Amino acid sequence: MMGKIIFYEDKNFQGRSYECMSDCADMSSHFSRCHSCRVESGCFMVYDRPNFMGNQYFMRRGEYSDYMRMMNMSDCIRSCRMIPMHRGQFRMKIYERENFGGQSMELMDDCDSIMDRYRMSDCQSCNVMDGHWLMYEQPHFRGRMMYMRPGEHRSFRDQGFSNTRFMSMRRIMDSCN
Repeated sequence: MMGKIIFYEDKNFQGRSYECMSDCADMSSHFSRCHSCRVESGCFMVYDRPNFMGNQYFMRRGEYSDYMRMMNMSDCIRSCRMIPMHRGQFRMKIYERENFGGQSMELMDDCDSIMDRYRMSDCQSCNVMDGHWLMYEQPHFRGRMMYMRPGEHRSFRDQGFSNTRFMSMRRIMDSCN
């Protein structure tokens, strides 16, 4: 199933709009501002910088009439990525240090605190073997988030997260229908 998100220049779905059904690395050529959006199907990560960088926000099916105020965004959405549906098991190995260094643990389900569960104080790299995940900078799925798709992620600085510690992880499950 394809995802579909529509961005609008103004609040309450007003002004010019731009429809997106896949990844878009730079939306600045489509509009200069964006204050509301509607996710008609699927799930998306939206970013406040081009090329899937900067602050990230998870958007599931629904209407966001003034998401900039709702999410405390100071800037416009500049890029978005569609999250493909995943059916099956979830597996991710997290590492205490960059380049898969230090203590490591394997996760197959949500973890609301790596400190409480694994006595790990930090997570700076990971290898996502199965599924799509959201990582949060605070325990209990709070704070800034980062989308992790399958593959090796040697350093979170590559995605614009220097000096950020991720303390909880959640699987992106069937909420993207």
